[in-house]
Amino acid sequence: MKLIIAFIKPFKLEQVRDSLKAAGVSGMSVSDISGFGRQGGQTEVYRGAEYEVEFVPKVRLEVIVTNELAGPAVAAIESAAHTGEIGDGKIVVLAVEDVVRIRTSERGADAI
Repeated sequence: MKLIIAFIKPFKLEQVRDSLKAAGVSGMSVSDISGFGRQGGQTEVYRGAEYEVEFVPKVRLEVIVTNELAGPAVAAIESAAHTGEIGDGKIVVLAVEDVVRIRTSERGADAI
């Protein structure tokens, strides 16, 4: 099993969700976060005055999938989140040792 963590632009969330559903992913967790990467922040204008925003708003997605679904899920996120602009985000794939569904005590792939 794999844990896929993706950091994407907030306005791409709906497209990514729909793309993951089409790829067969049955659930995901979403968090609103802020941070910066190579772009180091961005300049905003408020009431005619420019100011530097050091932390850019992002969305963090977490998805647990079987090994077979990991490739299609990553491809779905990558294609749906892509704009070609700086700050499109990152995708991280980590190995998962075990998953337990609390309600039924199912384990492993059955718990996904």
